[in-house]
Amino acid sequence: MTIIAAADGSALGNPGPNGWAWYIDDERWAAGGSPHGTNNQGELRAVLELLRATSGVDEKLLIECDSRYVIDSVTKWMPGWKRRGWRKSDGGPVLNRDLLEGIDEALRGRDVEFSWVKGHAGHPLNEAADERANAAAKAYQQKQEPQRGPGFAAVSDGGAALAGAMAVQAGSPRPQNRIAERVEARPAARTASAEPLWAQASDLLDGLAEPAASAPLELRLTLSADEHARLRDRADAQGISLEQALRRLI
Repeated sequence: MTIIAAADGSALGNPGPNGWAWYIDDERWAAGGSPHGTNNQGELRAVLELLRATSGVDEKLLIECDSRYVIDSVTKWMPGWKRRGWRKSDGGPVLNRDLLEGIDEALRGRDVEFSWVKGHAGHPLNEAADERANAAAKAYQQKQEPQRGPGFAAVSDGGAALAGAMAVQAGSPRPQNRIAERVEARPAARTASAEPLWAQASDLLDGLAEPAASAPLELRLTLSADEHARLRDRADAQGISLEQALRRLI
């Protein structure tokens, strides 16, 4: 079964208040942004947050994008950039390296395909993602909280959730990393997806043989407003708390 989603970004002024959004259906979507950024940053952030939100499922992921920059960066240029230490062929630094490195890491072990669609051409998923990304950018422009969406965890299809639970078992092989591109000019049909499971069963056994720590450690971290917004976006996209989002970075 394939999960079909659209990812899109928006920037007012470019650079200016920007937004990102990914969309599967009305029950599974997320959006966010920042007070200042570019359209390309919004496009890349949408893909990154979609990959992170769906990281617990084994189904193939088909990502619809109207950005050639995003698709070419991931499917064509990124291997060469990495070989050159994240430098372009002319020796200059790769723009948006932090987002691209995050996407590269999130793609590991995933079966992901990218499909280019023409923007503002009636593709249902793309139009829905574009609307939400633009709304997020306008919210930041007006210094308001954007509509962040239910994320991926809010799945009402109990059958799909059960199928996902059966697919993620201890010892079950994960798909090899495969990044492909498909150019498609027609709207893609929506496909139901499974509720994410954020850990393999084998992960639950990790550390049982290790001695317990004598006492929990407390860590205090000061975040900028932009860093806090990005962390909150990640947590909201996965349907978890800020504390849980931080713990998953460890």
